[in-house]
Amino acid sequence: MWDQRYSEPGFAYGTEPNDFLLETYQHIPAGGRVLCLAEGEGRNAVFLAQMGYEVTAMDLSEVGLKKAQQFACDKGVTITTQLADLADYPFGEQQWDGIVSIWAHTPKEIRQHVHAQISTALKTNGAFILEAYTPEQPSMSGVGGPPATQTGMFMSLDLLRSELSSLDEIVAIEKHRNVMEGSSHQGMSAVVQYVACKKD
Repeated sequence: MWDQRYSEPGFAYGTEPNDFLLETYQHIPAGGRVLCLAEGEGRNAVFLAQMGYEVTAMDLSEVGLKKAQQFACDKGVTITTQLADLADYPFGEQQWDGIVSIWAHTPKEIRQHVHAQISTALKTNGAFILEAYTPEQPSMSGVGGPPATQTGMFMSLDLLRSELSSLDEIVAIEKHRNVMEGSSHQGMSAVVQYVACKKD
């Protein structure tokens, strides 16, 4: 599915960084190591590299990551790409100053596996930044998000607070907002926005 989507002309989600990431990336310590989950064609990773971060973009689509590398080259920055599946991706211990999850929707079991590793993988003062669609999204007019039948792939503030309880919450909100990201994310959408920090 993802190789096919990223094989199409242009960028499925555009080339500009996600709006929420643009608003909140400075919670990540300057110049730090950042891991972008399910990063696809690289728009967020390239932006963070432009801001001086050392960025690793991981995704299960080789096609998407090749486009990400070319996009980084075109913008004059360097990113590291890793072809991997979140179902068994090793986050490591105290490896990252920031972990970014933008629209990284997975089945419930994989999401729980990912979130269980976030605190351990972050360095002290490291930040986790997430935006995702909530279960309300299928009733919205906007285009984007998991299929309505895949209810376990949506996220909510209560769910995030439960699964990331070891982190210190900085931003936590559910809202409706107009998402304008390429052809694949368009229109009024129901989202959850979350930033949390690791304090030891």
